[in-house]
Amino acid sequence: MLIKHTKKSQLKESQITSESVYKQRRNIMKGVGLAALSLPFAKTASAGVFDIFTSNSSESSESSTFQRTPLSFTKNTNFQSLTSLTPESKVLEYNNFYEFGTGKGDPAEYGQQFKVDPWSLTIDGLVDNPITLNYEDLLKKFDIEERLYRMRCVEAWSMNIPWLGFTLASLLKQAGVKSNAKFVRFETVYDPEQMRGQKSRFVGSSINFPYVEGLTIAEAMNPLVLMSVGLYGKTLAPQNGAPIRLVVPWKYGFKSIKSVVKITVTDKAPVNTWQAIGPDEYGFFANVNPNVDHPRWSQATERFIGEGNVFQQSRKPTLMFNGYEEEVADLYKGINLSRYF
Repeated sequence: MLIKHTKKSQLKESQITSESVYKQRRNIMKGVGLAALSLPFAKTASAGVFDIFTSNSSESSESSTFQRTPLSFTKNTNFQSLTSLTPESKVLEYNNFYEFGTGKGDPAEYGQQFKVDPWSLTIDGLVDNPITLNYEDLLKKFDIEERLYRMRCVEAWSMNIPWLGFTLASLLKQAGVKSNAKFVRFETVYDPEQMRGQKSRFVGSSINFPYVEGLTIAEAMNPLVLMSVGLYGKTLAPQNGAPIRLVVPWKYGFKSIKSVVKITVTDKAPVNTWQAIGPDEYGFFANVNPNVDHPRWSQATERFIGEGNVFQQSRKPTLMFNGYEEEVADLYKGINLSRYF
């Protein structure tokens, strides 16, 4: 009998979801305060507050819904924890993507006509071999695998998602990172004609687009870090960051930048978008940490979005590094994570 060692980040079998389910920032606006942030499950008035938890995206009109394509992939058994999955419909319909609007349902409502082909992803900066990848390259140039990762939003809600993609490290190794490199800067697409939040500062929460994120080189090369091109067996929907996004499972969700068009290796720490907006609230690292509260709410617990009505779901304790402490704690030895959050 083969006995497999289970990492602490792989949760209990008793929490597994049936196969049928498998197949199925709050608004920081200038002049808007806690009142807006106290309604994390609000949706646009036209759709109704309960609609996103009772509708099934697969039943939407095909003429108005972005068409996702099935992907060929292998399952990485090192990342197949048996915690219950968030139903696909909720992953598709409950999102923060301010490029399409600040409401949780705005990305799904306003992103369906988003064009992902042609696409261009550039890797440049302190590399030996700058790379430019087109849409087909993103789906076929790398071996795509499925990894089941927990996602923890800074707003104190969480999901569990079967991502499809390849490691960021494999991409950076192809480019050949120079020895003086210290950070990796990510930038999302800037396309105001397709992204209403970029076109209107009111709709986009007054963010200075394009959205920017960053990691240290050590973080970027960690084998957990994924460049995702899909979820639930298919390519990404626009609201989830099509055609390619970053997934860093031990950090708050805003670090996992969507619809990436540029990756720059650099020797200077990038100023990330939310860090620029609120440096006292959003640090560079943004590691999930139950011991460091957001200035306006506790991070000690979270609401897991699973089956059933979200308002009937109980809260659960937040895990250090979102449960991936065994894999990433060494990255932060000697760093005061309460000060450098």
